[in-house]
Amino acid sequence: FLRSSEFLWQEGHTFHATAEEAKERTEQMLNVYADFCENVLAIPLVKGKKTDKEKFAGAEATYTIEALMHDCKALQSGTSHNFGNGFAKAFGIEYTNKENKLSPVYETSWGMSTRIIGAIIMVHGDDSGLVLPPRIAPVQTMIIPIQQKKEGVLDKAFEIRDMLKSNFSVKVDDSDKSPGWKFSEQEIQGIPTRIEIGPKDIEKGQAVIVRRDTREKIVTPIEKIEETLAEVLETMQNDMYNKAKAHLEKNTHIAHNWEEFNDILENQQGFIRAMWCGERECEEAIKDENGATTRCIPFVQAKHSDVCVHCGKPAKCEVYFGKAY
Repeated sequence: FLRSSEFLWQEGHTFHATAEEAKERTEQMLNVYADFCENVLAIPLVKGKKTDKEKFAGAEATYTIEALMHDCKALQSGTSHNFGNGFAKAFGIEYTNKENKLSPVYETSWGMSTRIIGAIIMVHGDDSGLVLPPRIAPVQTMIIPIQQKKEGVLDKAFEIRDMLKSNFSVKVDDSDKSPGWKFSEQEIQGIPTRIEIGPKDIEKGQAVIVRRDTREKIVTPIEKIEETLAEVLETMQNDMYNKAKAHLEKNTHIAHNWEEFNDILENQQGFIRAMWCGERECEEAIKDENGATTRCIPFVQAKHSDVCVHCGKPAKCEVYFGKAY
């Protein structure tokens, strides 16, 4: 998903009458992608502007969302480009303005690719397989009958499915495989929850909901299973985001000088926040020396020093650095 011979894009292009409208749309779409990643995929991000070296060739500005994977490498997860009117002038793309005169349009382009699937796997997955956030999971819960050949067990499993299917994506695994095998398959596939129901549960009028991320077991009366499942899925969604956020924060470091920068890169990795002079030659020298690249110039700036972390010249801005896929 991260580096293949071809990958699929969700991509958009717009034309605008003014530079201000194009800038607004560029920022709007970056925020759409950020909202999707954080609130649906449970992936925390750093938002910012690409340096001139890293921006789309010919664009006035490229904005990016950067995520941090389990191995502390950065992944560019979506971009939004403000093309200005340079391409329009070059290719003669014009519109008739309010003065009835031809004028070049202002363009934007923005996209997210299938590499975001790789991000979901690498941010949330564990040694047992996928862990899918409930809001994106194609199946939110798998009902697994225990001792399903006993009378009434399968009937109760399908009864629970019918109770849930109007509000949740739910399936029953009624295959002939053992419960343990079914548990393993559910975990590999990253299904957020499973519901276990067996003869003893039926006698007690209960079912057991098991979270994929923590393996926590929640016993619930069958008549309250819709309410309980909704709470479990919402809690899991929030917990997954918070866990990934803690990982991001733990592995984001500040470097005040070049010695600290290299020490972090060698011994801790992750994002490095540092001051930069703004010169391309310095940016390229950093990459040549240790492989770190500028990930973005964050919208919310902090000041760690008056000079560039690498060359010592007066600093112009704070930059997030990191090693990336």
